[in-house]
Amino acid sequence: MILHQALARCRTLVVEGPDGIGRSGLIADLAREGFLIRRSRGHLHHVDPTQPYRELLAAPGRLAIDGSLVHELVYGPLRRGRSRVTWIQALDFAEAVAERDGVLLHVTGEADDTEAVDAYERALRTLSQHVPVITLDTMDPGRPARAPAPPSISQLGCCTKTLTIS
Repeated sequence: MILHQALARCRTLVVEGPDGIGRSGLIADLAREGFLIRRSRGHLHHVDPTQPYRELLAAPGRLAIDGSLVHELVYGPLRRGRSRVTWIQALDFAEAVAERDGVLLHVTGEADDTEAVDAYERALRTLSQHVPVITLDTMDPGRPARAPAPPSISQLGCCTKTLTIS
């Protein structure tokens, strides 16, 4: 499975997905696989919303971050009419994850908010040009994860072979 290959080869996983999709089981599995689990504390910094995530990515070892700036890209416009995170900041974050031998793990499943589901798909499709994205469907645990292979994926290092499988 692609997810198991990513677990073996990548140092960083950023777990993303719409509110209401349970990720606690996946997070527990990642901890058992040796990943240090981190969540950003509190609200985004009003001047530099990327600061907490840069600090998290600076940690040594294998790291799994539960949620990130992508959540703000999706829910900021839906809830407040705008995001506090710019696309430049989000793309910088994606590149920092890729440089840390990482992937964005897009958790999907049954969600009531179709606007958020669609927004996540659009955001992650854009970010996949800068960092590998693995999609894991929680509604069908027996099915392998999907991994889009954007044109720039061959430049991303350790996870290249893992993420080109469809």
